[in-house]
Amino acid sequence: MKHLEFYVVLLLSIFVGIGLAYPTEDQLKDRIIKLPGQPENVLFSQYSGYVTVNEEAGRALFYWLVETEEDSTSKPLVLWFNGGPGCSSIAYGAAEEIGPFRINPDGKSLYSNPYAWNKLANILFLDSPAGVGFSYSNTTSDLYTAGDQKTAEDAYTFLVNWLERFPQYKHRDFYIAGESYAGHYVPQLSQVIYRKNKGIENPDINFKGFMVGNAVIDDYHDYIGTFEYWWVNGLISDDTYKLLRIVCEFDSSQHPPDKCVEAFEIATAEQGNIDPYSIYTPVCNATAATLKPRLRGRLGRLYGAYEYDPCTSTYAEVYFNLPEVQKALHANVTGIPYSFAGCNDIVVNNWGDSPLSMLPIYQEILDAGLRIWVYSGDTDSVVPVTASRYSIASLNLPTIINWYPWNDNGEVGGWSQVYKGLTLVAVRGAGHEVPLFRPRQAFTLFKSFLENKNLPFSTVTTQPLNHRLRSVRPKRKITMPSSMHHFPS
Repeated sequence: MKHLEFYVVLLLSIFVGIGLAYPTEDQLKDRIIKLPGQPENVLFSQYSGYVTVNEEAGRALFYWLVETEEDSTSKPLVLWFNGGPGCSSIAYGAAEEIGPFRINPDGKSLYSNPYAWNKLANILFLDSPAGVGFSYSNTTSDLYTAGDQKTAEDAYTFLVNWLERFPQYKHRDFYIAGESYAGHYVPQLSQVIYRKNKGIENPDINFKGFMVGNAVIDDYHDYIGTFEYWWVNGLISDDTYKLLRIVCEFDSSQHPPDKCVEAFEIATAEQGNIDPYSIYTPVCNATAATLKPRLRGRLGRLYGAYEYDPCTSTYAEVYFNLPEVQKALHANVTGIPYSFAGCNDIVVNNWGDSPLSMLPIYQEILDAGLRIWVYSGDTDSVVPVTASRYSIASLNLPTIINWYPWNDNGEVGGWSQVYKGLTLVAVRGAGHEVPLFRPRQAFTLFKSFLENKNLPFSTVTTQPLNHRLRSVRPKRKITMPSSMHHFPS
């Protein structure tokens, strides 16, 4: 029966023009036939399973490949990471951001994501490092010794080994994307690939560039931008703003000193019970389910709240802990002694090496002529848009197109600045996970990145607003401070 299935798939491959060599028998072992609760008429192929990255330690990383509906053999391959460090790309990126399905509140059924990124590219989600999501290690100490360098090395080993299982993706245009602490994972893996590819005329990993969202980039500038965002948005007091600037600014964000931690605790108390990842949307609580429908009208259209459910991450943990789901995904085959979770606290709390800055890698990648896009949801207070702007500005890149509003369906979708080799994008009204809060705008962003085209200029005129501003111009002159960094003194 097994061989019959193999030959049936081969015959189907001929009809769709894929060829006799695809999919292989090894790939068929990872083929997802159908996920529990999956919608009908799914027209794309899915694969998931494990790739061993260290035989001696027994480390294996879990992946989920979602191919495009059409022309999967010609479309690029994009590797996606979530951050943390210690958080699952399956739980977040695949299940609530850019994957083909979203999970219903019952935690058992799925619905289609109309803005899934696999409409444009083949998306490869990776739970990294070992201990995160379904990825595992037979060496317990691996969970307590994770860090940036090992994560990058294992990710590269995964990719090399995965391409042996899926050789049709060798030499294909390849990009890396991710968000948050993947602002470290993505450029570090990019650097490894770039250096490994040097001197190779036609490398297996045909790396073209990377894209990161609300990304940790440079601790010094990230701190400046974050504290300023908190203060400007009224989230913290003047005194706390000044304290943070004194006790935190020159330290590691991953390993802050005690005085900085204490200052952060004060800031957290002042911010109150908001969602720091999206400061203007409701938090997940008992009333969230009843609040969401009330935001479906004009207010929902304005803020995009009709597309956002604050409890969505809890549905993922329910769904991926279902035995039938794990069986369909070929996951948890070794009987991992803990439940699937969005983030592994052991990995999070014991993270090792974490360089202070990714900017030297940015410069190396740019010097190589590779593409970089940095995007940011402007309602995120964890890694806010001001942090990204300060970090990128410190590279002192030549500006090609100055800060401008870009068009989203006749409205301002956000703002963008195009530098030589790098594009910076702000997404209006989006939180930390831009595709979760603004799926259509994120889809436009991703499409522009793949096509290497600037986001379209906004067609909205500001003339009526300027006219109104002139009519209420104050009589006395207002002098703005030269730098917000000096306030409060």
